[in-house]
Amino acid sequence: MSSGDRRAAGGPIAPEAGADVLSIAQLYARIDRALVHELPPRVPIWVRGEVHTISDRTGHCYIDLVDPDQAGDRQAPVLKVRCWRQTWGPLRARLERAGLELAAGTVVHLVGRVEFYRARAEISFVMAGLDVTALLGRVAAEKAALLEKLRGEGLLEANRARTVPPVALRIALVASPETEGYRDFVGQLTSSGYAFGIEVARALVQGTDAPLSIARAIRRAGDSDCDLVVVVRGGGSKADLVAFDSEPVALAIARSTLAVWTGIGHTGDESVADIVANRAFVTPTECGHELVVRAEAWWQRSVAGPAAAIAENAERRLEAADRHLSGCKGRLAGTARQQVGWHRERLAGRIRALARGAPAAIEGRAATLRSGAARIGPAAQRGLGEAEARAGTWRRLLGAFDVERQLERGYTLTMDEDGRILRSGAALGDGDVLVTRFADATARSVVGGARGEP
Repeated sequence: MSSGDRRAAGGPIAPEAGADVLSIAQLYARIDRALVHELPPRVPIWVRGEVHTISDRTGHCYIDLVDPDQAGDRQAPVLKVRCWRQTWGPLRARLERAGLELAAGTVVHLVGRVEFYRARAEISFVMAGLDVTALLGRVAAEKAALLEKLRGEGLLEANRARTVPPVALRIALVASPETEGYRDFVGQLTSSGYAFGIEVARALVQGTDAPLSIARAIRRAGDSDCDLVVVVRGGGSKADLVAFDSEPVALAIARSTLAVWTGIGHTGDESVADIVANRAFVTPTECGHELVVRAEAWWQRSVAGPAAAIAENAERRLEAADRHLSGCKGRLAGTARQQVGWHRERLAGRIRALARGAPAAIEGRAATLRSGAARIGPAAQRGLGEAEARAGTWRRLLGAFDVERQLERGYTLTMDEDGRILRSGAALGDGDVLVTRFADATARSVVGGARGEP
C-alpha cells in the first residue's frame, strides 16, 4: 500500500523512506525563494482592490484590501497592506492636495512588493504608491453621476428657483462657530451697520461625519422663519472640503424650502453643493459682502433714495413758497399802506365833520338837559308828598296794633318764665311759673289746683 493509500485509509501517516523532513526555518526559506522567484522584489507589483478597513496610527498606514466583487463576502481573501511613515506621509499630503481621501469602499490601484513576515507567518503587501489619477477619475465620475442623478430627479435647478427677498436680514447660518470662515462671514454682517439677525445651525464641516452633519443643519435651517440659508466653510485642502461633494449635502440643498447660498473657501472646480445652491461664492467673506451690498442697494433704492428725492422736492417747494411769501408780503404791505392812508383820510374827514357839528350838538344837548332839569324839580316834590302821605297812613295803622298802646288801655300780656306768650291754658300744669305784664309793672305767679282752675 502506498503512502497515499495509507492516508486515504486513515492509517498512520509517516514520511516515506528518503523523504526530506523540513524544519520551520527551512520551510519559510523555501517560501521566501518561491516568492522571490515568482514576485521579484525589484519588480513593482500592481494590485487592485477595495479598501475594507484603514487605520493611520503612529504615522504608518494599515489597510485591509479585498477584491471589489467580493467586498461583502466574509470568506473573501484579505490582503494586508502596510505603508510605512516615510512613504505614507508624502503620499497622504498628495492625496489631500488632490482632494482625495482613502476610506472604506474606495477602490484603489496600489504598487509595492510582497513581503513574508516569518514571526507571524504572514504575507503582506508593502505599499510604495498608488494611482492618484485613477482615484481622481473615480471621484470625477462619482461627481458627474451625482449631478446626473440630481438632474434626472429635477433637483439640480430646484434651489435656484427659490426666491431671495430683496433685502435678506434674517440669516440661517450653517457653519462651525469655531472656524475662520464663520468669523469672516459674521464679521461682514456685524460691521455693516445693518440689522442682520443670524440664527446659527451648528455643523461639522470636515471629516467623515461632516456630510450628514451639514445635511441635518441645512434641513433645520430650511425649517426656520429666516429669509435665507447660508452655508460657509473657510479654506482648506480638497480633502477637507470633500463633504460638499456628497449626496446628503446636495439633496439637503436641493430640497430646502429656502434659498441656499454657499460661501466655501476653495478654488478651482465647483463643489456639488455650489452647483446645486441658489448662488455660490468662493469665500465666506464674499458671501457676507454680497448680503451687505444687497441691503445697501435696497436701502438706497427704497429708503435713502426716496428720502433724498423727498428732501430735494421739499426744498424746492419751500424755496417756491418763500418766494411766493415774499411777494405776498410786498403786496400785503402795499395794500396795508393804501388802506391805512384811505382810513386816515376818512378819519380826518369825520373829525372835521364832528368839529363842525359839535357846537350845535352841544347846544342841543344842553337845552335838553335844562328842559329835563326844569321838569325834575316839581316831579320830585310831588313824589315826596305822596310818599309822606303813605308813610303817615302806615304809622297810624301800626300804632293801632302797638302792644304798649294795648297795655295802656288795660290789657295784660301773659308769658311763661322763658318769655313765650301763652295763648291757652290747656298746656299749663301745677307749679308752672307765669309772668304777667301790665302797662306799669310785671307780676310772677305759680299755677296751683286743678288744671284749668285759677
